[in-house]
Amino acid sequence: MAGHSKWANIQHRKGRQDEKRGAAFSKIAKEITVAAKMGGGDINFNPRLRVAVDKAKGVNMPKDKIDTAIKKGTGELEGVDYVEIRYEGYGIGGAAIMVDCLTDNKVRTVAEVRHAFSKFGGNMGSDGCVAFQFKHCGQLIFAPGTDEGALMDAAIEAGADDVATNDDGSIEVLTPPNDFVAVKDALEAAGFKPEFGEVTMKPEAENVFAGDEGVKMQKLLDALENLDDVQEIYTTAVIDE
Repeated sequence: MAGHSKWANIQHRKGRQDEKRGAAFSKIAKEITVAAKMGGGDINFNPRLRVAVDKAKGVNMPKDKIDTAIKKGTGELEGVDYVEIRYEGYGIGGAAIMVDCLTDNKVRTVAEVRHAFSKFGGNMGSDGCVAFQFKHCGQLIFAPGTDEGALMDAAIEAGADDVATNDDGSIEVLTPPNDFVAVKDALEAAGFKPEFGEVTMKPEAENVFAGDEGVKMQKLLDALENLDDVQEIYTTAVIDE
């Protein structure tokens, strides 16, 4: 994404998350519950849970809600049994979209996702139809003005895969998925605090949208994001504001 304003896109995304904080709490609580169920309730020994809890703290989710979600996952409190499922498809102009869901009713979820795709100009595809266009990795974004050389040295020392400076001056550090937490902790200990970080599916290439096409693509992404069972959306689309 070096050719576009990564910094502006990240700030826009964070702003949208703040606007939808109530929905964000519900989605993050699901992720915390599933992470705790799969790997236990101790964030020191469960990297996926640590990432989910960090995300919760990032949107100021109350501690009692975080603790409740963990206890539901570990069985200390009664909770819903969620299933992870991924759907793939195409947006405007053939842009790739992957939709990760946590659901207690796969029949309902697939119907809602398919309807959103078809209503807003996309097409739901088969498993694997666009997955090859993404790389599973950890991603950390640092603000423009960060000391590139010092950050690069610290990132390499911490075990990062790659460091790249975007055209807008922001710096992107990529990590192996399982090493994301360790690299993030090492960089913070060295004095480098990321503005944004997640384990993601990073697009290998981009489809840039502007004007009416950008508006149409954003409507499709919003329709998918607003579904209760949808946790994350990954896309090759970049919408210029």
